[in-house]
Amino acid sequence: MSSSIAAPARKGRPFTAYILVALLLGVLVGYLCNTRLADHAAATEVAGYVSLIADIFLRLIKMIIAPLVFSTLVVGIAHMGDTSAIGRVGIKALGWFILFSVISLSLGFLFANLLQPGHNTGLPLPDAAASGVAASTLTAKQFVLHLVPASVVQAMATNEILQIVVFSLFFGVALASLGERARHLVQIIEQLSHAILKVTNAVMKMAPLAVFAAITSVVTTQGIGILWTFAKFIGGFYLGLVVLWAVLLVAGWAVLGGRVVNLVKLLREPFLVSFSTASSEAAYPKMLDALDALDRFGVRRRISSFVLPMGYSFNLDGSMMYCAFATLFIAQVYDIHLSIVTQLAMMGMLMLTSKGIAGVPRASLVVVAATLGSFGMPEAGLLLIMGVDQFLDMGRSATNAVGNGIAAAVVAKWEGDLLPEGKVDPDAAEDVAGMPAASPSRA
Repeated sequence: MSSSIAAPARKGRPFTAYILVALLLGVLVGYLCNTRLADHAAATEVAGYVSLIADIFLRLIKMIIAPLVFSTLVVGIAHMGDTSAIGRVGIKALGWFILFSVISLSLGFLFANLLQPGHNTGLPLPDAAASGVAASTLTAKQFVLHLVPASVVQAMATNEILQIVVFSLFFGVALASLGERARHLVQIIEQLSHAILKVTNAVMKMAPLAVFAAITSVVTTQGIGILWTFAKFIGGFYLGLVVLWAVLLVAGWAVLGGRVVNLVKLLREPFLVSFSTASSEAAYPKMLDALDALDRFGVRRRISSFVLPMGYSFNLDGSMMYCAFATLFIAQVYDIHLSIVTQLAMMGMLMLTSKGIAGVPRASLVVVAATLGSFGMPEAGLLLIMGVDQFLDMGRSATNAVGNGIAAAVVAKWEGDLLPEGKVDPDAAEDVAGMPAASPSRA
């Protein structure tokens, strides 16, 4: 059994190395293109062609996200057998998500207040020109309505993960309540999940090439120099992320004990994929694989396939910290003083709006735009950070992915569904025919 556990780790090392090499080559080639091309227009044109590879990769990832979330979540719920367990797992997951939402936002405000990255920057203030990012006007009523899909086909077509999760919950609970009568349908959906995972493996082979293209494109158009201009802003944000990572690891250690070290090693690949592509969605398949109870960390698939999709809508740790940090940065550049009461009101608003924009392109910028407008600050300030947003998106996307991985492991531990190392998950190894009896074995 120990050999089956070690094998995946050996496979992971070359992939991680390819990602790192692609990242470094992307920076080098992008720098050469930026410095050698005649003008900015030429650099933009070259970057557009190079980024085509990264765009195709992200489209392929988006292509498989909806069927992957649906099939794995439905089968995971069906394997639970006991419908009361679904509500229990959901409450535990949401409790963890809310806790770290508060922690992430608090750290964002804390570091922005301590470091004052927006003071004395020397940056020219943008005029009232539109930033090109539509502010979110999501109210509490609209958020609740947004939870429920008017059409599951439309939800899947637009990759509305939150709505897919809601439909999958209803569908999975219905199959679990039908028991033996739903056995064959559950088997078909489980085979669908295996097929989608096969497609995923093929798509992920493109990841190093996509990483190279994405980094090359950004550095070609923006240049390395922009990092120095915004060094205080970028450095302060990443310092905050390091502290957030430390808090996540300490919380994970408190629940998982020493096994959190192994978890961090297994999350290395999802972290690098999401960081390099600036997309937490791209890391979802790798995250499922890293947590898999069959031969990796030990989280049973019925937990990981339930908690991870919820996390992509409710557990955006890096994005929430960024929204708080960026909003105060813009206020400081404009020399706008915000009281503690105002900042607490901002935190409440960000708690809501950050939950309603999962799947929206450049979602964090949308939330920042909404916050600026709601508190009477110039939305043109968004232009200050748009040039470096890609570099910041890398960090927040990777944090979102790692936060979701730790959350799934913690909930599995609380549920007694974190298997000892070397033990095979019966749900992953056996036929789904035994799924109604899965819950008692866990107890």
